[in-house]
Amino acid sequence: MKAILVLNAGSSSLKFALFALQPGLADEAALSGQVEGIGAEPVLAARDGEGKRYREPLTVTSTSRTEQHREALTYLFRWLSAHNPALEIVAAGHRIVHGGENYSEPLLLTGPALRQLQKLVPLAPLHQPHNLRAVQAVAALMPEIPQVGCFDTAFHRTQEPVAQAFALPRAISAEGVKRYGFHGLSYDYVARQLPDVLGDRAQGGVVIAHLGNGASMCALRDGRSVASTMGFTAVEGLMMGTRTGSLDPGVLLYLMEQKGMDLQALTNLLYKESGLLGVSGISQDMRTLLASDKPEAAEAVDLFCYRIARELGSLAAAAGGVDALVFTGGIGEHAAEVRERVAARCGWLGLKLDAAANAAGALRIDAPDSQVAVAVVPTNEEAMIARYTVEVLGL
Repeated sequence: MKAILVLNAGSSSLKFALFALQPGLADEAALSGQVEGIGAEPVLAARDGEGKRYREPLTVTSTSRTEQHREALTYLFRWLSAHNPALEIVAAGHRIVHGGENYSEPLLLTGPALRQLQKLVPLAPLHQPHNLRAVQAVAALMPEIPQVGCFDTAFHRTQEPVAQAFALPRAISAEGVKRYGFHGLSYDYVARQLPDVLGDRAQGGVVIAHLGNGASMCALRDGRSVASTMGFTAVEGLMMGTRTGSLDPGVLLYLMEQKGMDLQALTNLLYKESGLLGVSGISQDMRTLLASDKPEAAEAVDLFCYRIARELGSLAAAAGGVDALVFTGGIGEHAAEVRERVAARCGWLGLKLDAAANAAGALRIDAPDSQVAVAVVPTNEEAMIARYTVEVLGL
């Protein structure tokens, strides 16, 4: 079987998906999973297209995280070959978080391109190095296969300059400090489904809420991004699993001056200790919080939903009105109660849910008399990467 390998590398995990190369590339992966626990006790967990599950521990010999990524990939390639002896990986597609100002489309990852992407590491220090490490590891292990980079920022490059600007001195803005937006591969995939789901409304003002451990929202007009809640980094905007979302910069100055917090302490606070976890003191998992009877859990969920509703008002202005609200991502697709709470705060838009359809997780969940269409559309970033890889390489 000829196949496209899709990789999404994080600091401690390596997500993968295998798509059979055939006319009309299917959205459903033939095999998908992840190597989790890199840097500790790595385990490979996978599921094939028929629902069969696999789970195997990995033995690593290196203490270097970079080398452990390479060992994990080596193990993955061997495991894939053993799972399907007829497998022929013809190309690899990668999620790369940051494409900067220059990369607004997927591209073949050549040496010069990788050197340029390496320069963007300061713009995404928690993500970019791991993404590029996977590219380098594949090149070392399978140098004969082409690799394609797909950027999480690219979808938002259609925004007008005023939507990307911060009110900073021009010299700082000229260095690339601007609003980039993220989750672009998810928005790209969902946006392509909207004509079938929304009809003519798909070309109007649409707000997509990508709600998961990382959460953001994007306003579309004519199917193109016009504004997003994430900005220079993936910490701005909505409250997330462990990230603060938008925060008065004065809070950081206060913590530095009064609490003596340094760069590392502030980084941990912003990215790892806040959000649902920090507010609840219980968990970053929305399922756990919704099942809890503790008031702290309820406060965390309420704040999460309030922030979504408030950002919806901002994005409605950017899009020139809202014809549709679309939920996606792990929470957006599966947490009916979150959708209900958000909708309850958006009655001023004329938005009404069909309670039964929402509880059932239907594709369209707006009530017949709702002035705003409401939909739940599953995202598939891996399929989007696979499609782009085929397009770039002409396979």
